[in-house]
Amino acid sequence: MKYVKWIFVVLLISSLTSFVEKDKPTGGLNVGDIAPDFCIQTMSSAGQPVHDLSDLKGRYVLLSFWASYDAHSRMLNASLSNALRSAGLDVEMVSVSFDEYPSIFEETVRMDQIVTPTCFVETAGESSGLFKKYRLGRGFTNYLLDDDGVIIAKNISASELSAYVR
Repeated sequence: MKYVKWIFVVLLISSLTSFVEKDKPTGGLNVGDIAPDFCIQTMSSAGQPVHDLSDLKGRYVLLSFWASYDAHSRMLNASLSNALRSAGLDVEMVSVSFDEYPSIFEETVRMDQIVTPTCFVETAGESSGLFKKYRLGRGFTNYLLDDDGVIIAKNISASELSAYVR
């Protein structure tokens, strides 16, 4: 009976600490990694896939992975897109949504006023090879790549973007 009190205390403490985020662990790639190449399967008028990440080597690239159902990633994607447009930074943004329905993606892009020729939807969603390649199982993120394709920043905000590029 004397141990019941201590067992209760231990259970209480462990249950309370389970709700505390420990530096909010995120998955995915890390700063210093080389971003894996990928090809977005959109169709040109000739019927060929036209967008390959390796085509952007030699430029700074901001990869933004998001979905309309994930409010945080959606807001961050929109703010990064607007920041790039207004700041005039020499950064190419590649915005990839993991919405499974193109109609939802298109409406979200319209509502968020994302104006970029490199905004795509991956309709395979979380089961896509791109989702797995970038290890996004713990949450959507963004990556800033240098001109060699090396990740120099991860999970950056619009206000931090210009500091990295300048």
